[in-house]
Amino acid sequence: MGVLLPDWDRVHLDKSFGFWSPFLAFFSILYGAGIRLRLSAYRRKRFKRKSLPGFVVSIGNLTAGGTGKTPAVIMLARWAQKEGYRVAVLSRGYRGRYREKFLEVSDGEAIKADPQESGDEAYLLARKLVGIPIVISKKRYIAGSFAHGKFGTNFFVLDDGFQHLELKRDLNLVLIDAASSFGNGHLLPWGPLREPIDQLARADMAILTRFSNQKSAKRTTDLLNEKLPAIPIFCADHEPEKVVFPQLGESHEPDFLKGKRVLAFAGLARPEVFRETLIRLGANLVCFKSFRDHYRFKPNEIQALIQMREELGAQYLLTSEKDWVRMAAFAPMCPEMGYLSIKFTMVSDQDGFFRMIKGAIKP
Repeated sequence: MGVLLPDWDRVHLDKSFGFWSPFLAFFSILYGAGIRLRLSAYRRKRFKRKSLPGFVVSIGNLTAGGTGKTPAVIMLARWAQKEGYRVAVLSRGYRGRYREKFLEVSDGEAIKADPQESGDEAYLLARKLVGIPIVISKKRYIAGSFAHGKFGTNFFVLDDGFQHLELKRDLNLVLIDAASSFGNGHLLPWGPLREPIDQLARADMAILTRFSNQKSAKRTTDLLNEKLPAIPIFCADHEPEKVVFPQLGESHEPDFLKGKRVLAFAGLARPEVFRETLIRLGANLVCFKSFRDHYRFKPNEIQALIQMREELGAQYLLTSEKDWVRMAAFAPMCPEMGYLSIKFTMVSDQDGFFRMIKGAIKP
């Protein structure tokens, strides 16, 4: 008999008091006490903070997953590279199996680790960021020191760095999902918050992501203006970039999916966002399968999806690019299996956004 577990997405959005609430509230209180003690220790300088020789910008969030940090890191790193900075991305390599103090995932030219070692996000960054080193470590200072010593890095992008207080940064960017923002407002595990909302005061700017639902975005903007009026707010969206079928050697514009019968699946923090994107592109979605975030697909599961595609008469089997890095080895099983790539685009005052970053960089 299976173990009854909460539906975390539903729990984190539900503001009512349900069956799981007393248990989750208890652990949420314990978690919150630990977070506040840690924040206090850094504030009182009981824990030392370290500095890197260059400009350090952090891209993070206040909630557990789902705000689209990886596309934002890609966008910012490419911009800095075009501006002439020597850029490196520092990540913790979430769910990576590396055991070293740090791991050079990419030197900007060659990828030196696989997704199992580095974790999905770091590997995807290495695939997308040509000419930009990716270094991972639980201690971002160690990764940054290595990048500076080997590559002369003077512009460090911290992936998921808002809670990594050990390393000083020059600019703190916080991403907030425009539609779901802070869920039910509770700390983990009762809610999605990794820190209390008042910790947004540490941010230098807030970026509302997935800015397609104007009504939901306005509620979030109003809340931020009320609680933290001094923090500039920018808006961004995750736009479909291309549809890729690696085994066929094909790449198409997103509107290629219009009218196509598609069976799709995803193992993301918010798989429903991927599903909605496909529907918006006009795909005839015959079936959609959700898996937990960072799910490691097994060959028999992919085979079952391929068989389901044939039974339902779908033309293509589609997943997200982030999922693809974990399952590219399965591509020969089905040439019509591919992925949709996403790009991060500023939709409000893009010039002002980059002007603010330039203004924070000391000569």
